[in-house]
Amino acid sequence: MYGVCGCCGALRPRYKRLVDNIFPEDPEDGLVKANMEKLTFYALSAPEKLDRIGAYLSERLSRDVARHRYGYVCIAMEALDQLLMACHCQSINLFVESFLKMVRKLLESDKPNLQILGTNSFVKFANIEEDTPSYHRSYDFFVSRFSEMCHSSFEDPDIRTNIRMAGIKGLQGVVRKTVNDELQANIWDPQHMDKIVPSLLFNLQTGEGTESRSPSPLQASEKEKESPVELTERCFRELLGRAAYGNIKNAVTPVLMHLDNHSLWEGKTFAVRCFKIVMYSIQSQHSHLVIQQLLSHLDANSKNSATVRAGIVEVLLEAAAIASSGSVGPTVLEVFNTLLRQLRLSVDYELTGSYDHSSTIGTKPVEERQLQEAVIRTIGSFANTLPTYQRSEVMLFIMGKTPVPGVHPALASTGSGPEGTRMIQVMLLKSLVQVTAGFQTTNMLTALPSSFLEPLLSFSLTEDPEVRLLVLTILISLIDRHDNRPQVSTISIISDISVLKLKVDKCSRQDNLFMKKHGQQLYRHIYLGCKEPSSGQLHYETLFTLLALLSMELANEEVVVDLIRLALALQDMALSTEESLPVYNRCAVHALAAAYLNLICQLTTVPAFCQHIQEVIEVRQKETAYLLPEDVFIEIPKLPSSLEKVEGEVLFLQSKITEVLGGSGYNTDRLATPYVPQYTDEDRLSKRKSVGETISLQVEVESRNSPEKEERTPAEEITFETLKNAIVDTVGMEEQERERRRQVVEKFQKAPFEEIAAHCGARATLLQSKLNQIFEITIRPPPSPSGTISSGYGQTQSRSVPVYEMKFPDLCVY
Repeated sequence: MYGVCGCCGALRPRYKRLVDNIFPEDPEDGLVKANMEKLTFYALSAPEKLDRIGAYLSERLSRDVARHRYGYVCIAMEALDQLLMACHCQSINLFVESFLKMVRKLLESDKPNLQILGTNSFVKFANIEEDTPSYHRSYDFFVSRFSEMCHSSFEDPDIRTNIRMAGIKGLQGVVRKTVNDELQANIWDPQHMDKIVPSLLFNLQTGEGTESRSPSPLQASEKEKESPVELTERCFRELLGRAAYGNIKNAVTPVLMHLDNHSLWEGKTFAVRCFKIVMYSIQSQHSHLVIQQLLSHLDANSKNSATVRAGIVEVLLEAAAIASSGSVGPTVLEVFNTLLRQLRLSVDYELTGSYDHSSTIGTKPVEERQLQEAVIRTIGSFANTLPTYQRSEVMLFIMGKTPVPGVHPALASTGSGPEGTRMIQVMLLKSLVQVTAGFQTTNMLTALPSSFLEPLLSFSLTEDPEVRLLVLTILISLIDRHDNRPQVSTISIISDISVLKLKVDKCSRQDNLFMKKHGQQLYRHIYLGCKEPSSGQLHYETLFTLLALLSMELANEEVVVDLIRLALALQDMALSTEESLPVYNRCAVHALAAAYLNLICQLTTVPAFCQHIQEVIEVRQKETAYLLPEDVFIEIPKLPSSLEKVEGEVLFLQSKITEVLGGSGYNTDRLATPYVPQYTDEDRLSKRKSVGETISLQVEVESRNSPEKEERTPAEEITFETLKNAIVDTVGMEEQERERRRQVVEKFQKAPFEEIAAHCGARATLLQSKLNQIFEITIRPPPSPSGTISSGYGQTQSRSVPVYEMKFPDLCVY
């Protein structure tokens, strides 16, 4: 009886009959739609049968795959897809297991069509939002298999492309299905990311020539979806866009490893393209995490070739430009510390010729120079994303790393020597040029504190012309707050400066305080900069620009007077025969002074002052054109053989200028006093002046400027012995003071308590007695009528003691 029932089709379970009925006799006819509708209705009506339907379909599909009946395989997958889309009951989990089992079976096949069919079904499944959670489902196989398909090397290029695209879609489906499901295996784990990300980057490489077009995820058309590159980029963007704060590192690390393993840093183009996609796709508040990973990777590759390090730096440059103002993140100075460390290492490698002093692998100086320039540009790019207060901190930080003349005489790295110190000075000052470019501040005192300005100005006294030029450029960037620099960047005589459209605002209180504190330093360094025999046209043009910007940005009436005195002192310096300046430099200083006086006379708008300046310039144009910028600051300067007779009407007269400006309310006493620079310790540190010369100059200046010069006794002659004795005496006094302090400390450490108490009591008693004497002299208490007060009990009671007569405890006396 049971055998008969088993052979009779009518007595088979209904779900099996319904499943069998959806398959036609000829697989080319496709799915029987009417019967498929009946199967769907049955599954919805009896959801407890859904897992059995899935198991039976899976059994049929496995049998058809084994028998190569691929038409029925396609019909079975179509039926599974429709059931998945229609059923969302609690029993769907068991059905899904059967479905995934069938997809796995197709993906394991060596037939490309079956692999693509299985992938498409998985993608449809990935887009379904399930109502019930699953605790035991695993996607590890799918991640591995889809990643393998992304690297397909099938012979036929069209089929190879289709397989790779299927793999990319499959990975996209896995990400969508698992990324927001906390019950699933974490797709962000390194074991998964190390497969997914390299697979996507491998397919991106085929389109290296095309640029990333949009900072937002692409909304591609159907035609674009046919391109593996565009599909890969879209998938990569989606993956990164879903990354939370804690997952950024796991997503970016495989990118770095892929670029390392395939030597893609050297070409730069693909690496930059990858990180453009990364920076545009992740959430903006996570940008600094990517920056930090790149910096760490740069440190890890410190001994790699210069081209690799340059590639990483170029990527950092692009990433910083794309990221928002928070790109540097909380560790601002650490970012710049890493970049400066790479700069120092590069200088060391260039000078020593190897990455390791014990290795024989040589470096290429040209590549190291390119790396250094890239690091400097990157420092500027990062600085541009910072607010003003943080940029000031960065400026101080870089200055703290710079070897200052006489303070940090040697470079920290080994084997570089003085040349290394000079090179690192140049590199760090170039970095400061980048950081200060476009710097805007309303308070110069906070923007240029003494801890920054004094070391910076000390560089202007060095013999290296490149260093001096960089210092001037930094000062100009910091002072120029109204973008006047382009209009005054060249030295020329302009008859009407209104054509320049200069922006001049009233000097603020903070600016006045800044010039009161640092003005004399700036004037002195400008003066000494003009005295340098190694100065060229660029130096004089930059000095003129600095003088002009001081006049427009920071000038009150007192500053204007000082700047005019400085210009006249420059003229005197060029006339002096004591200064061993070449003819070109003397003519250049004359031309600089003329151009500046022509500018400031028009800024002061005093007609008589302007008239005097114009008269002198006109005389020079006729007789001594070589004292004007138009004949000096050209490619081939028109210079005389010597400057012996420069006098009379071709010179600007201090007496005349004092007279005309005095009539307009300017300080005539100050105008009439010639400007003489104040020499400080900076000259000693920079080795520009000897100590003896400095002191003799100061003595001479004091005697020259004193109104009682005739009545004063001759100044004491200062010799080497005098200086030596003064130094020895100072050292002796310091030794005595240290010895006295040591004895006091030792006494309090070793003496008995009674002796210390007696000593302190004696001091307090002495102080009290002195106070009593003072109070007795200055304040006398009013006399009591009876002298004493009688109490009701017949006893005499002393009067209350005044406050000033009270004896306070020792602890209250200090």
